[in-house]
Amino acid sequence: MTTAIIIAGGSGSRMGQDIPKQFINVYDKPVIIYTLEGFQKHPQIDAIEVVCIDGWHDVLWAYAKQFNIDKLKWIVSGGSTGQESIRNGVYNLEGKANPDDIIIIHDGIRPLVEDMVLTDVIIKAKKYGNAVTSLPYNEQIFVIDDETSTTKFIPRETLRRVSTPQAYRFDLLDEKYHEAYEKEIGIYGSHYTNTMMVELGVRLYFAAGSDKNIKLTTKDDLEMFKAYLKSDKNNWLK
Repeated sequence: MTTAIIIAGGSGSRMGQDIPKQFINVYDKPVIIYTLEGFQKHPQIDAIEVVCIDGWHDVLWAYAKQFNIDKLKWIVSGGSTGQESIRNGVYNLEGKANPDDIIIIHDGIRPLVEDMVLTDVIIKAKKYGNAVTSLPYNEQIFVIDDETSTTKFIPRETLRRVSTPQAYRFDLLDEKYHEAYEKEIGIYGSHYTNTMMVELGVRLYFAAGSDKNIKLTTKDDLEMFKAYLKSDKNNWLK
């Protein structure tokens, strides 16, 4: 069984809107529904769980019914940080998921996840126990010496950009979240599941990524998303 945990627990303050950005309507459909539709239509996704900001659970259930997201099985409350939200989603699957089930973690504000990306992350996770969506890094990276200068760079050939979706066997995922919170490792600041895993000694395996898989953080990102929808609607949008 393959279950997706969609993280939609943030308030979206950087977008500067009156509602959480995952619930902003774009062409008469909330952002979160675009995200869920990518998982709904994929044949290898069996169930969906959303970690949702408090006060919006009933709204999300109503949207899921309206847009026929019948793979949505659970909605749980988010935490005060991204890691707490993921942890809440993982812990809610205890007693529901089998040890060898594949669990995909994905940001609710990445609404352009593609079938081939989901397929590859599932294949790699089944083979290796985990998989992280990744892309080559195409810009030059320099290390700051002070505020105005540098003398050191990192060869971009040694770098990969990693985002969601990420996939893990449930037994690995559950064990490492318990370990991380017991030891207070990999749970603070900008940590995510992938960085936590590395800090706990887990080797990660790369899966295919896509430049289209943008994260909607600012108004400019939202405009880019709208442009993608207009350009691609004949190819993939219902």
